[in-house]
Parts: sequence; C-alpha cells; structure tokens
Amino acid sequence: MKLKYRKVGKSGLKISEIALGSWLTFGGSVEAEIANKCLRAAVEQGINFIDSAEIYAHGEAEKVIGKWLQEGTIDRKNLVISSKVFWPMSEDINRWGLSRKNILNAIEGTPERLGVDYIDIYYMHRYDYTTPIKETVEVLDDLIRSGKVLYWGTSILTAAQLERVNAVAKDLKAHRPIVEQPLYD
Repeated sequence: MKLKYRKVGKSGLKISEIALGSWLTFGGSVEAEIANKCLRAAVEQGINFIDSAEIYAHGEAEKVIGKWLQEGTIDRKNLVISSKVFWPMSEDINRWGLSRKNILNAIEGTPERLGVDYIDIYYMHRYDYTTPIKETVEVLDDLIRSGKVLYWGTSILTAAQLERVNAVAKDLKAHRPIVEQPLYD
C-alpha cells in the first residue's frame, strides 16, 4: 500500500493521510522499545506526520519520540512533527493555558524533549477563555517569525472560535492557523 499525501490547509506543507499519534501510548502504556518499533514501521510505510503534545504522559511521549529521533535512522527534516500547548504541566498558576508566559515556557520544553530545533506544527490544544485571543495569536506569530515553529494550528475549537481566531490573526497581519485538529481525528 502506498500512502497518499495531502497539502495542509493553505500552506505548502504536505503530510501523509495517516499520522502516528502518541496520546495514551508513548511514555505511558507502551514501552519505549515497542514505541520505537511503531515509529520505525510507520516511517517505513510512508508516514511522515508524528503528532504529540507536551501533556501526553506529562512530557514522556515527546521524550520517547526524541530518543527515537536521536537513533539517527531517519532524517528529522523528512518528518512533520507537531505538538500542542494548553493543559497544565505543573501546579504553577501560569503553567497552563495560552498566555504568552505559558506558551514561551512550553516552547522551551517541547523541542528539548523531542531533541529538535523547531516544531513543524504547534497547536492551541483548546480555546483559552482566560487569555485574550490577541495575546495567543501574537505569541504564536512571534514563534513562527523566530523559527521555533513553522506553522500553527488549533485543536477542538468550535466554528465560532475558529472564525474569531482567524479574524484576530487577519487584523494583526499575523500568520493564521493552517489546520484544525477536530475531536476524534
């Protein structure tokens, strides 16, 4: 079976129609050796999109992917690696949500755990009602301009929330999200 690839949104980025996710698996119920076999097999079959989030197994899923990448069996540049930010990583009041402070803290930890220089797609893992969306869009745009993130997306937003996010990005002349990851993706 030959995998097909699709362009992501209005970007030029192309990903396999099937992604390998790490929620409820890597760093948790699946041992690292088995996770490595899964990652290797996925890439051998043509999967180029690996999805994770800092909250998956409290950062351990990203570490499993990072250790696999360090094996050097594949060039990281041939992969599209995503992660997400929102959920609390500690009990600190500022260590959750989509504030500038939390996103900047999170973007330091995620590439370190993954062992990469940049994240291909960085998702808002939910809509944050406690942070002005302008603040979130501005910091995500800053991350793209700095090269730490190539694209950004949203996860489990309503149509109205997506419209709001896109309108704010347009008003700010900021990069817009290229993808929405819906529930039951």
